[in-house]
Amino acid sequence: MFELNYEIKGIDAKTFYGVNNQYFNLLKSSFPTLKITGRDHFIFAIGNNETLDVLKNKLDDIVSFISRNNSLTLKDIENILNIKDETEKQLVFDQDIIVKGVNGKIIKAKTTNLKKLVKESEKKDMVFAIGPAGTGKTYTSVALAARALRDKEVKRIILTRPAVEAGESLGFLPGDLKEKLDPYLQPLYDALRDMIPHEKLEGFIEKKVIEVAPLAFMRGRTLDEAFVILDEAQNTTHSQMKMFLTRMGMNAKFIITGDPSQVDLPLRQKSGLKEAMRILKDVQEIGFVHLTEEDVVRHPVVRKIITAYGNEEKRQREE
Repeated sequence: MFELNYEIKGIDAKTFYGVNNQYFNLLKSSFPTLKITGRDHFIFAIGNNETLDVLKNKLDDIVSFISRNNSLTLKDIENILNIKDETEKQLVFDQDIIVKGVNGKIIKAKTTNLKKLVKESEKKDMVFAIGPAGTGKTYTSVALAARALRDKEVKRIILTRPAVEAGESLGFLPGDLKEKLDPYLQPLYDALRDMIPHEKLEGFIEKKVIEVAPLAFMRGRTLDEAFVILDEAQNTTHSQMKMFLTRMGMNAKFIITGDPSQVDLPLRQKSGLKEAMRILKDVQEIGFVHLTEEDVVRHPVVRKIITAYGNEEKRQREE
């Protein structure tokens, strides 16, 4: 039999142990062949030498995680205990990583406001992400939905956006209704393909685990246990926005994305997004995240284009 004497350095012992020792008890249950005890900043263990080495590595990981993030949850402990290699360790330790996509692509919140979007979505069930094109608000929202589905926090993902030309011109497009509407929904499909392997994604779509549909298809439904994203919300009308927001069911997450400066509705038609921002601004259970040209994650010139157009629009308003 061998012994391990381990000192927890540089962190709060209460954070390490958890309320009523729940974190420490989970740690002990993961090493049933070891006798593990703890007192203040010291951990003592007796058992097989190889297993003690594994325990020491996990203790190092937990202490390192707390030092980096100043917090620890039961889910964090579970993730740390399940780490099998350095890639998994990177995912657990880098709190900005949302999900690991196709071919190992790391998808993370790249700017301060996108990180705020992630935090708001974790705290609140309905969040408005408002900002110009290229800020990553839709892509980040889809990544959050993919993570929620992966972690079984929801049973399905629903992605929707208004087809602003759902009148005469749509009728001239070839194909059935789905083929007519797919071009409007293509950005959502593109984001999904980055995050979910092709065959798995096709299976999810076929089984309606993932649904990509125009906003009109939401009418009359109650969306329970779903992560729902309304994209291009600036092109909703008053009645469309009200209809969508009232579809929210139990255990659901809603993210509404849009750019109030890019309204494609007919003249004199009010944007449902602008109206909702005004009407709902004081509802504490709803989060609002405002992104700017500083959050643009496309080509650097896009940021300058947005700034230039913003300056021109401001000049015209002043005139």
